[in-house]
Amino acid sequence: MEKRRKFLKKALLTGAAISIPSIFASCKAKETGGSTNASSQKFNWKMVTAWPPNFPIYGEQLLRFSENIEKASNGRLKIQVYGGGELVPALESFDAVRTGTAQIGHAASYYWAGKSPAAQIFTTIPFGMDANQTYSWLAYGGGMKLWEDLYSKFNLIPFPCGNTYGQMGGWFKKEINSVEDFKGLKMRIPGLGGKVITKLGGSAVLSPGSELYTNLERGVIDALEWVGPYHDYVMGFHKVAKYYYSPGWQEPSGMTEIFINNKAFEELPSDLKEILKLAIRKTDFEISIEMYAKNFEYYLKLRKEGNVIFKEFPRPVIDTLKKVSNEVVKELSSSNPEAKKILDSYLDYNKYISEWTDKIEKNWEFEV
Repeated sequence: MEKRRKFLKKALLTGAAISIPSIFASCKAKETGGSTNASSQKFNWKMVTAWPPNFPIYGEQLLRFSENIEKASNGRLKIQVYGGGELVPALESFDAVRTGTAQIGHAASYYWAGKSPAAQIFTTIPFGMDANQTYSWLAYGGGMKLWEDLYSKFNLIPFPCGNTYGQMGGWFKKEINSVEDFKGLKMRIPGLGGKVITKLGGSAVLSPGSELYTNLERGVIDALEWVGPYHDYVMGFHKVAKYYYSPGWQEPSGMTEIFINNKAFEELPSDLKEILKLAIRKTDFEISIEMYAKNFEYYLKLRKEGNVIFKEFPRPVIDTLKKVSNEVVKELSSSNPEAKKILDSYLDYNKYISEWTDKIEKNWEFEV
């Protein structure tokens, strides 16, 4: 059953549609006792990301995010956006913001599993909640508080900022007919999904997006999963691997994040804090809804061009992947108290909300 109701749209549309400049002006008026001439102090921030420079959707939307904040603050808060490798390496953005080299970053939390195993839960869990359920858990199931508590240990404040929705299962140079085909397979796959591949005898490789095409072309890796059909097409993976698998068991929801240095955030006056938070909320909506639309558009494009062989993982393979995913989640829970606390909340909410999802979400096709 397709779980594609637009909880995201419902939850975030207000923030996107309301006249944001008027909200910002109101914030300023409150701070200054009715006047919109707030403090003239100016702040220049650096934003580091895990994405290649000018990366479609993410990079583009983050530039708009920066522009919106500068306009809304009358130039009092400016944010210079850097792609991965321009200021710091892509996978060092977390530390760059934590230590104050930059004030704000954008990435996916499963990149930080080496720093905190619990962090990866906020991006996704294999066979776990979809995007709508994940947003619901964060907003109304206690997930956001757990995320904030976890990141506070690193002097960071997290915010959800963009979701890929469900993903494809990845690009492969050879067919996957049984779980035996994972043995010896070198696959770019982060997070808990990577642990599953390792348990099946493969090797999970974590590398930044800028290296993926070359690594796949040269055989450094045999397979990869990235974002979705749109980004996969732009990256050219269809030119070097012909099998495109579904479903994306490893990432039923692909939550990305903004994280802000706590000290830098607290130095902002209250109106700039509100401007920043509202701009993040708008960007969260814009990234997610564009991702949803573009991925299907490029799925159809890949299918029309006819050079890709679309495959579904055989049922026995899916069953084994799910079984091993359960093992991986249990191991994480038993080995890390922070992860256990978050997983208990996540899994309880997953069980709770699934009944409602199954009740209301149908993939109707309206016909006239």
